[in-house]
Amino acid sequence: PPKPRPVVTIPAVVGEDRVEPIKGFRKAMVKSMTLSQSIPHFGYCEEVDMTALVQLRSELKGSAEQYGVRLSFMPFFIKAASMALVQYPVLNSIVDDKCENLTYKAAHNIGLAMDTSKGLVVPNVKNVQCLTILEVAAELNRLHDLGLQGKLSTQDLTGGTLTLSNIGVIGGTYAKPVIMPPEVAIGALGKVQVLPRFDASGDIYAANVMVVSWSADHRVIDGATMARYSNLWKSYLENPASMLLHLK
Repeated sequence: PPKPRPVVTIPAVVGEDRVEPIKGFRKAMVKSMTLSQSIPHFGYCEEVDMTALVQLRSELKGSAEQYGVRLSFMPFFIKAASMALVQYPVLNSIVDDKCENLTYKAAHNIGLAMDTSKGLVVPNVKNVQCLTILEVAAELNRLHDLGLQGKLSTQDLTGGTLTLSNIGVIGGTYAKPVIMPPEVAIGALGKVQVLPRFDASGDIYAANVMVVSWSADHRVIDGATMARYSNLWKSYLENPASMLLHLK
């Protein structure tokens, strides 16, 4: 004979639902993300061999600490992004609401999407094109500390021209980042993984690999421009010594 069906006892709900008003940084995020829905996003992903940069950062961390600066990979990402913008300035532009005018910004104010207890905030490092990597690192330290305290100023949070999101520090390899209007591009950086790769001789070696996922406003940025910009940015990171030729 068939076995009797189990009797399901639905447990009583423990606790009560809670309604929380959306305000502060979260309310600002609602506004910007709603605006971003009108932007036709173009996605482009690329793999970056971080092996040389991992070694360089390891060598420079101690020197940066002598100045009281924590040196992560992000200052290199940001400085390389700024250097690549010199050749592809359209990615450092902003577009008006009706997409009738494109303003090429002189300052490279590169934002960093930051996860805080109050929600997503995107402070930016001003005039990266004029800063050394150590100065970028020091400014990132300042913004990070203020973000944790919830004390970022309006000056810190406005005026961005290009954004990077270091989602990889939490986890994940690929992402589909959402553009922060009126900017025209954003990059999401995945976690660094040690993976097998082939060198020029065909031998396998352990590579430190990171994937970058770009989103661009396809109304004003074509795929070829995004790809070429990404290739140049990638070349600086894979061969950080090459950055010396263009550093200011």
